[in-house]
Amino acid sequence: MTQKIVLQTLLADYAVTSALKKGEIASDLIEFAFAPLPRANKGFKPMVREMRYDAGELAIVTFLQAREAGVPLVLLPATLSGRFQHQCIVYNTDLGEVRPGDLAGKRIGVRAYTQTTGMWVRGILQNQFGADLDEVEWITFEDAHVASYVNPSNVVIAAEDKKLDTMLLDGELDAALLGVDMPDDPRLRSVIPDPKAAAQDWYRDTGAISMNHMAVMRADLARDRPEIAAEWFRLLKESKARANLSPEIDMRPYGFEALRPGLALAIKYCRQQHLLARDVTVEELFSDATIGLA
Repeated sequence: MTQKIVLQTLLADYAVTSALKKGEIASDLIEFAFAPLPRANKGFKPMVREMRYDAGELAIVTFLQAREAGVPLVLLPATLSGRFQHQCIVYNTDLGEVRPGDLAGKRIGVRAYTQTTGMWVRGILQNQFGADLDEVEWITFEDAHVASYVNPSNVVIAAEDKKLDTMLLDGELDAALLGVDMPDDPRLRSVIPDPKAAAQDWYRDTGAISMNHMAVMRADLARDRPEIAAEWFRLLKESKARANLSPEIDMRPYGFEALRPGLALAIKYCRQQHLLARDVTVEELFSDATIGLA
């Protein structure tokens, strides 16, 4: 019997990963050692700076920047988390209305300039609503996961004692980009009017899913042990199936063709926002062992 390989794995608790993480799906090839972290993003720096994990999930901007920096990771065609992003930029109504056409000269907060949610929202503001992103002062609170990345000149690091949500509610920011950490405060309202309808328009026009986290693995492991790449993908796919999700639009698509429009758009937005220095094709994000998994 073939000895199982132990994969140091960064994978958060989602409905789509529950069966896998609970050991409800058997594998003859892989044994997982899951990182004991409350949120996957706490492991992104160790993954791309130290190669601490053999496999796991990465925010798509972190992966794209890591790949450009030469970090030996490859993508699998599997989305762990995704959502429409239009509702993720808000303003404080106590300070007056803010709309996409009003952003020039404004101070807008975001956890990190490289945050994937921020990339998607900025891309939407620029490409769907015509906003000039270079005329915005971006106030950030964390550095990039990839150590070599340097922020654009219109990005300012907030003082260490400042917090994003507090600055927004105290009137120190004109707007803020927030995801799962959005405060439940009645003063906050979406900068994008009717964000649900705007998201549907964006989806109809682009055919893209705005993925946040995707599955990755070490490039050498995918090259030398393609059966491990295939098994890692199979386990993720089966775990997702066991979640019995049936949304009208699948925000966690699997398979290269389903992911191509979103990945192409992520690359475009990253280039527009100075997050990537060079063009890259969607095909180059995968390896021979991972691109055809379905």
